[in-house]
Amino acid sequence: MASSTRTAAAATAPSASAITLLRTHSLATLAHQELERMILAGDLPAGGKLNEADVAGRLGISRGPVREAFRALEESGLVRVEKNRGVFVRQISVEEADEIYDVRANLDDMIGRRVAERAGPAELAQLRALIARMEAAVAGKNTSDYYAANIAFHDLLAQFAANSKLLEMYRRLVNELSLYRRKTIERGGAILPTSVREHRKIVEAIAAKDGALAGSLMYEHAMASRERMHAGQEPARSPRRAARSLG
Repeated sequence: MASSTRTAAAATAPSASAITLLRTHSLATLAHQELERMILAGDLPAGGKLNEADVAGRLGISRGPVREAFRALEESGLVRVEKNRGVFVRQISVEEADEIYDVRANLDDMIGRRVAERAGPAELAQLRALIARMEAAVAGKNTSDYYAANIAFHDLLAQFAANSKLLEMYRRLVNELSLYRRKTIERGGAILPTSVREHRKIVEAIAAKDGALAGSLMYEHAMASRERMHAGQEPARSPRRAARSLG
């Protein structure tokens, strides 16, 4: 009887290889999350090379999970892997950022319409709390806090749209833009009150169940962000902006 009990226990207990696999995947997830945080925070600059051994040492883990994390970061658009050269934090050009904004603006329109149909008091309270965080960050001239609350606000809207494929696409676009937009925000603190007002109008339209207005406001907000991006460029880019405005 005892023998059969031990046999049954052995059958249900995870194997050593399964435990190793679980630990590796858990470490890879943790490595991915930490590297993503560091990239989006600007601790790992765009264009910088990521050395597998150095990252493993820094995080106190083996190189295997780091390698898995690099693959996940490539899929999410935050790094690029170059054969025989290594892994680099992606650099987004202003031209590519323009293209991303075009796609994002149309997704924002869809999100605004869907959320206006679905959002109730609990969702509105969460959105308003994030606007309050943005206002506090503006008052304290804290661009880092503003940036975090802004990202959380738009991600929450995408979640409330209740479409997993849309959310996946949206998060990738936001990640890619984050590689570019942080420096724009840090240079342009004066524009933050305008951005907060735009967020508040979006929430008011959602609260009113006006999907067309919410979608339109979100589209316009994304395109206004694109224009602010151009306005925040170095003087060397101003001739290009002038040419665009004439076109």
